[in-house]
Amino acid sequence: MDISAAAMIGTGIAAGLAALGASIGNGNVISSAINGTSRQPELQGKLQLMMFIGVGLIEALPLLTWVIAILMFFTK
Repeated sequence: MDISAAAMIGTGIAAGLAALGASIGNGNVISSAINGTSRQPELQGKLQLMMFIGVGLIEALPLLTWVIAILMFFTK
């Protein structure tokens, strides 16, 4: 196996695992926000704000992983 094939495989694995982890994290954050809103509806605004901040931080991981994987792929 040459280095470009290994780089392609590594890029795909890194991007896939980052997307999987982010989707699990987003599901946990959103389900917790829904659970909190159902328990205390008067805090919906605060919970929604914290949910959006959490989802934004979670989504930063796959983007950074994708950029690092592409940089590693093109710097042979």
